[in-house]
Amino acid sequence: MSTVSVIIPAYNQGHYLGECVQSVLDQTYPDFEIIIVNDGSTDNTQRVAKSFSDPRIKYIYQENRGLSGARNTGIRNAIGTYVTYLDSDDLFLP
Repeated sequence: MSTVSVIIPAYNQGHYLGECVQSVLDQTYPDFEIIIVNDGSTDNTQRVAKSFSDPRIKYIYQENRGLSGARNTGIRNAIGTYVTYLDSDDLFLP
């Protein structure tokens, strides 16, 4: 089980998502999972999310339910002891 679940809700954020996910993967603490919740995007969000092959990444697609709905979906699928959110246009610094 992962210690930290990083939930990334995304709605038409394909332009930023790759850099966002990479910023989590670049962390020095390795015991985490990333849950990308695609909230009904119509851009390339799915393609970007699925371009990562790291087994710590979960990808979930849902019809648009808004930010809170996407976060709640992430929580329901999280296995970490701790949960944190990262907006898809933000970065974690190492």
